[in-house]
This record gives sequence, structure tokens and C-alpha cells, in this order.
Amino acid sequence: MDPVVVEHAEMSTKTQTNGTCCSKKGPGYATPIEAISGPKEKLLYVTCVYSGTGIEKPDYLATIDVDPSSPSYSKVIHRMPVPHVGDELHHSGWNSCSSCHGDPSAIRRFLILPSLLSGRIYVVDTKDPKAPRLHKVVQSEEIVQKTGLAYPHTSHCLASGDIMVSCLGDKDGNAEGNGFLLLDSEFNVKGRWEKPGHSPLFGYDYWYQPRHNTMISTSWGAPLAFTKGFNPQHVSDGLYGRHIYVYSWPGGELKQTLDLGNTGLIPLEIRFLHEPSKDTGYVGCALSSNMVRFFKNPDDSWSHEVAISVKPLKVKNWILPEMPGLITDFLISLDDRYMYFVNWLHGDVRQYNIEDPKNPVLKGQLWVGTLLKKGSPVVAEDENGNDWQCDVPEVQGKQLRGGPQMIQLSLDGKRLYVTNSLFSSWDKQFYPELMQKGSHMLQIDVDTEKGGLAINPNFFVDFESEPEGPSLAHEMRYPGGDCTSDIWV
Repeated sequence: MDPVVVEHAEMSTKTQTNGTCCSKKGPGYATPIEAISGPKEKLLYVTCVYSGTGIEKPDYLATIDVDPSSPSYSKVIHRMPVPHVGDELHHSGWNSCSSCHGDPSAIRRFLILPSLLSGRIYVVDTKDPKAPRLHKVVQSEEIVQKTGLAYPHTSHCLASGDIMVSCLGDKDGNAEGNGFLLLDSEFNVKGRWEKPGHSPLFGYDYWYQPRHNTMISTSWGAPLAFTKGFNPQHVSDGLYGRHIYVYSWPGGELKQTLDLGNTGLIPLEIRFLHEPSKDTGYVGCALSSNMVRFFKNPDDSWSHEVAISVKPLKVKNWILPEMPGLITDFLISLDDRYMYFVNWLHGDVRQYNIEDPKNPVLKGQLWVGTLLKKGSPVVAEDENGNDWQCDVPEVQGKQLRGGPQMIQLSLDGKRLYVTNSLFSSWDKQFYPELMQKGSHMLQIDVDTEKGGLAINPNFFVDFESEPEGPSLAHEMRYPGGDCTSDIWV
């Protein structure tokens, strides 16, 4: 490979209309509240993985029919395999979203699929929503040569027309090489977004809030550690993160690093409230199993506090004497009323009212899998020293496998979709059954008035029976946008 020459790039500048001078609008919705009244979802895209399962086939993007009136409801109706083996498709994002709503020339058409292990980025054309096709491959060699970046993760569209992708390390798996990749509207590599010398210690997720001129990113760990599975010693060795990083937006200058300490070990997903004037949000800290709220101070600095704490369980026959819930994903409803998060190891999905962001109130809780199911070697112990395990529900005659991992909410907030694969090497370590039987997808009915969660018995997508063998299903997207892809400016 040619020597790496790191290029840094500025975001494109594009003048947007405010919609008052013409009737045509750009993609998405003018406000989060307007999005709630958008059309009901009929299709859902999900990344499906064979990497690490022992099946030497390419990962693929599956299209799921989620229209109850359709004869193929709750079925995979299309599969788009990528051309290479061993990519580990993971998260996804759009080329254009509600951040571009003021630009009538912008179109939400291309889905961005970063490959966490290979470093390639696939661009998928969804002009035919039911049958997406591959449009372009951004090769990892080009990304490394121009930026030094590898292990791409979170992709967000920007109001400028550019696309920004967080990357978790360099090509050798060192966290010190992480940063943010900019692609232009034609999916060409522009360079790094952050200013020279302003890269974070670790990378993972990010969210930007333009009215506060701020972007905040999170920190999983060093790829050379997490790609091999979870080793608790690596936490002590400093190979996992506990910080969030506050950047100027769109300038790319690291302004503040917030050390979350032991209450914020492995901070993963991050979300601001959707209302763009709000200066608060949350980050899910997986290993500590805390939801940490961050907020802006009067002097424009940022602070944090624990908003929700999931108590660890005392266990036997496991890698640690206590089992954290392991909060691996969460989201916020478009009206900023409810937060939903999952405990991948404990196995429950939770619903909190966050109308008072400082004081979330638990309104719904549902178990859809666990490491502690009856018959498992792992046993929990209550405060009286009594052993206990859980019953795991069945849907359509199938006992649920693994634990809830990725979630996606309908625009109206009434349907929550759930998959159960985290990352192939972690799936193999914690839920080896997924290697043999694959993932499944659930739909949970949500009570948005009084609160409450219930499994929809009519919806169940079983990836055990896929044509090439059982696959691992991860992140989900709707063709028209959703509450984890769209950012309002």
C-alpha cells in the first residue's frame, strides 16, 4: 500500500431555502412533530451478517415487509448481498435526511452501509424500495491511504450534502487512529472532518445539534480488543472508553472531554433530544449499565449526570461475579416524551417517560430473552441467596433467542422493532445459540398514552431459515427515515 497521507477536509457549503419561497421541499420533515404524522412504515431494511458465523457467504441487506395488509407481511422479500466475504455489516445511514429538508434538490435515495471489519463502505440505491441494489463501493484501501481511518461505524447525512462516518481505529486496530471520515455527495473520500490533533481517544457513535454548534461523540474501545470478544481485563488495561467528546460544529475542534468515570464505562449510543433547540441528551453506557444525561451549562460548557441506573445481578457460572444489563441501544420518540432502551444480557426492553429529562420514569418493561433463561448454566442469586432463572417467551411457537439488541421505533411511536445480534464475536461469546439458529426480529406494541409494552404475536421474522443459512440481524432503517437517522437543523 502507498504511504498514508492524511487529508483533512471542510464540509461543503450549500445554501438552503427555508421553504417559504417554493412549494417543493427536500427529504424528510420540517420538524420532528411533523414527522410523527408521516406515513406508516411498510418496509424495513436490516443488515444481516454471516461474518464470524462459520458460513463463508457475503453479508447482505434484507428488505422486510412490515405492512399488516400485505400477503408477505413479516417476511424477507428481498436480499441484496454485498460482493465480498467477511465485511461485518453493522450500522447504516442515509445520504440525505431531514437535515436537508430545506434543500429541494436533495433526495433520500442512497443507504450507506459501513463494514465494521473490512473497512469498506457500500452505497445502496433504494430507487426501487422493495429491491435495493448496490450502487458503489468505497474501498478501504482508499480510505486508509487518504485518511488513515478504518473500522467505520456510524453514518449521518449532513445539511451540506456531505456524509460523515465515525471510524473506530487505524488499519491495525489501534484506537489512536480513530476519527471522522467525510464523503461528498457523490460518495468520494474528502478526508478527515476533525481538525489535525483533535481526534478523540476512542470512537463509536456521534450526534450533532447545529443550533448549539455542537457535536458529541462516544467511545467503545480499541478494535484490536473488541473484535476478539469481550475480555474484562481489557477494561483495566485501558482498551475501552469512558469519555464523551464535545466538538464545535461544523468546525471540528475538540472543545471538551467529559470523563464519565466508572459510572460511564463503554459509552455507546448517543442521542440529543429531537427538538433542535434543546441542549440535552443521553448516552447509554453499556458496561456500567447507566443512562447518562449530558447538558449545556450557562457558560456554554457541558456537564453530565446519571439519569437511570440498571442494577447488576449477582450471578454464578459467568465471566464476572455480577452481570450488568449491558445497555447496547436506545432511542427517543420523536415527540421527546419517551426513551426506549435494551439490556442485552438481562434481556429486557424498557420504556421511560422523559418529559422531565432529569427524572425519567419507568412506564413499561418487557423481557424478550436473557442469559438467565431456564436451563442455562448461568444462574442469578437474589438477596436471600436463592438461585433463580427466567422463563423466556415464545412467538409463533419459537422460543426467543439471545437478548434484545437493536431497536427502531415507528414515526408515530406505536411500534418498536427489535433484533438480537450485537457483533458476531460477542454473539458467539455470550449467546452461542445465535451461531446455530441465527437472529430473529420482533415487533413490540407500545402504549403511548399510559405507557406499556407488549409483543405483537402476528409479527416474527426468523433468520434461522435464510437460504444461505442462519444469519445475524442488526440495525434497521425505514425508507422514509426514522428517529435514529434524521437530525433536524
